[in-house]
Amino acid sequence: QVQLVESGGGSVQAGGSLRLSCAASGRTFSTYTMGWFRQAPGKEREFAAAITWSVSTSYADFVKGRFTISRDNAKKTVSLQMNNLKPEDTAVYYCAAGTSAYGAAVTTRARYDYWGQGTQVTVSS
Repeated sequence: QVQLVESGGGSVQAGGSLRLSCAASGRTFSTYTMGWFRQAPGKEREFAAAITWSVSTSYADFVKGRFTISRDNAKKTVSLQMNNLKPEDTAVYYCAAGTSAYGAAVTTRARYDYWGQGTQVTVSS
């Protein structure tokens, strides 16, 4: 069992930065693929970024070059550094952990077994 708690959300102006963090419980954190998804009002939850146990990273096209995902297995945390934020990045951001999310499947919500409660990110123009 893994519990995930996100932090670091908030309100910024366009062009600003935020760093989201996700703290995990459980003894097998290092074996999970960790992902960040986001959900804007009225829209489906969508993939943003992921990092596997081997530190391979994947990004959605709309965040490439602006967001960076990283993990610290010793601290059981995963972070999402978000730079050059745009109003369309406004959403609730969710941390997720999965053992069957790898390769192209890192973008698939169903491959993630555990989810955090989400943290709100609001970007104003």
